[in-house]
Amino acid sequence: MTSPPPPSPFIRPAFSNIPLFPGWGRRQEQPIPIPKLPTTDLWGSLIVIMSETFDCAKCSESLYGRKYIQTDNGPYCVPCYDNTFANTCAECQQLIGHDSRELFYEDRHFHEGCFRCCRCQRSLADEPFTCQDNELLCNDCYCSAFSSQCSACGETVMPGSRKLEYGGQTWHEHCFLCSGCEQPLGSRSFVPDKGAHYCVPCYENKFAPRCARCSKTLTQGGVTYRDQPWHRECLVCTGCQTPLAGQQFTSRDEDPYCVACFGELFAPKCSSCKRPITGLGGGKYVSFEDRHWHHSCFACARCSTSLVGQGFVPDGDQVLCQGCSQAGP
Repeated sequence: MTSPPPPSPFIRPAFSNIPLFPGWGRRQEQPIPIPKLPTTDLWGSLIVIMSETFDCAKCSESLYGRKYIQTDNGPYCVPCYDNTFANTCAECQQLIGHDSRELFYEDRHFHEGCFRCCRCQRSLADEPFTCQDNELLCNDCYCSAFSSQCSACGETVMPGSRKLEYGGQTWHEHCFLCSGCEQPLGSRSFVPDKGAHYCVPCYENKFAPRCARCSKTLTQGGVTYRDQPWHRECLVCTGCQTPLAGQQFTSRDEDPYCVACFGELFAPKCSSCKRPITGLGGGKYVSFEDRHWHHSCFACARCSTSLVGQGFVPDGDQVLCQGCSQAGP
């Protein structure tokens, strides 16, 4: 009789003590060798045989067939990962899941949908923003609430832009112009005048007094003579050109002279000492006919008695007191 065919190599019967066909005799009881399973299937894909446990590092539940996240401390199921590592949204106070887009500012974290302007609720995810008193504001809301208006053009002075402030007013840098030449004043010196602002050259040309001698503007250090402004260096003696600022001086035909030049050129001479009689500094003098004397020089030619306020007798080029005149020559 022909022997029956052997069992298929991919079938693992427990033992061969079961008759394979009716009427056949029993075979000797012995284990049938188990063939070695292949490590690849018919398409070459790797077959993984998991012989160890694969559990969540926190809740210890099996991760077979579940989504998980691998960390340095081991794998976590998604709920455990979010509860352990996810940040809390500063706006809605809910956890920011691993699959959510997370935005943060300083030490605060937000869902993308919660990162909004606190006034107009506009999303700030891709917009510039400002934090004011711990509130997030878009630029438009911040400018409307906190930014100043340009005194020249009336537009908002945007945060971070260059601006100028003076007298409680604010200007864009390019709007702060000289009222004369209309050029930007920038960081240059300027002079305010009745709500207008002038650069120094324009103000001097328009308002500054002009020297009576050179006709140029006076900016500082001027002096007044005959109710007119002068540069200190322009007010000089017409005769010797000595500066007269801070000095005694007089004038003739509206021209200023120092005391010395005026005395030499125009003052009468004392008939006694022959020096000029200027009358400056409170000095007094006596005149008789076409002759003049200093008070201190008007005295009797013989006894030297002062004749100021006294009677006197002329004697040629001299004057005598009455006593000397009566005494004879």
